[in-house]
Amino acid sequence: MTHKIAFIGLGNMGGGMAANQAKAGHTVQAFDLSPAALDRAVAAGCVAVDSVAEAVRDADIVITMLPAGPHVLSVYSEQIISTAPKTALLLDCSTIDVDTARKVAGLAKDAGYAFADAPVSGGTVAADAGTLAFMVGCDEADFARVEPALEPMSRVTMRAGDHGAGQAAKICNNMILGITMIGTCEAVALAEKLGLDPVKFFDIASKSSGQSWSVSSYYPWPGPVPTAPSNRNYDGGFATAMMLKDLKLAQDAAAKSGASTPLGAQSEALFQLFDRLGYGGRDFSAILQMLRGQLDQLPK
Repeated sequence: MTHKIAFIGLGNMGGGMAANQAKAGHTVQAFDLSPAALDRAVAAGCVAVDSVAEAVRDADIVITMLPAGPHVLSVYSEQIISTAPKTALLLDCSTIDVDTARKVAGLAKDAGYAFADAPVSGGTVAADAGTLAFMVGCDEADFARVEPALEPMSRVTMRAGDHGAGQAAKICNNMILGITMIGTCEAVALAEKLGLDPVKFFDIASKSSGQSWSVSSYYPWPGPVPTAPSNRNYDGGFATAMMLKDLKLAQDAAAKSGASTPLGAQSEALFQLFDRLGYGGRDFSAILQMLRGQLDQLPK
C-alpha cells in the first residue's frame, strides 16, 4: 500500500530517509528550511512544499528528523498537531531528550493522534541505503502501524517500550558506541607505538575478546573495513558533533536519574575537546588522530 508521507527535516540523515520513502513508491511531501536540501529531495523523487502545514495537511504519515528537543516540541505543538489529519501516524525520528519526547507524545495523544518516538542508529551510510535500526517508543497497539511505515528506511525496527523508551534506548546505545570507539582508538594508537601493525591488530582484535562494532564494522584505521570513514580521511559517517550531542543527552539523563556513568562522562569530555579543536564535522572515529598526535594530517 502506498501512502502520502510528510517528511520534515532533510539534513544529512533525513535526506536519505525521505529518498528511500519515495523509492518505495510513496508520495513524499518534503519540507526543510534549506533550499539546497529541498533540491536534493526533489532530485530523489520527493515533492517540495513551502511549509510544514502544507506538508502535513493531507498526510497519512508524518515523519520528522529535526536537530534537537526544542525544535521537535515547537514543530509538533505549533505546526503539526491540529493541522495533520487525526488519522495520520506521527513519527519523530530525531534524537532528543526523553522528557521532551514524552511531552510531545502527551500532546499528540491528547489531540487524538497515534505517535511514536523512533530515533535511529546507523549513520548517513545506513540512511542512504535504507538500512537504519529504529528504536521505537509507542503504545503497544500502535506498533503494528509504525513498523511498516518505517520499513523503507529500515534494516530492523524494535519496540523499546512506551513513549520515550526509543530515546532512552538511543542515548544508552550511543553512549556504548562513544565509549567503545575511544577504547578502540586508544588501543590502535598503543599498538602503533608498540610496533604492532594496526591492520594486523584488526585481524586479531576482530576475532578476539576485544571485538566490538567499533572494531569489526567501523575500524578507525584505513584498510581493514572498506566502508569505514577512516578510508575517506574521516569524511561523512557520524559527525563528532552528533556523537557529542548524544553523549550530552546521556549525561543529562544520568544526572536527572541519579545513574553513575563515569566512562560516559569521560567520553563526553574527550569528544568535547575534539569538537572544540575544530573537528566537529569529521567522523567521530577521527578522534584517533588526536590520540596519535596527528591532528596536522586531519582537515577541519
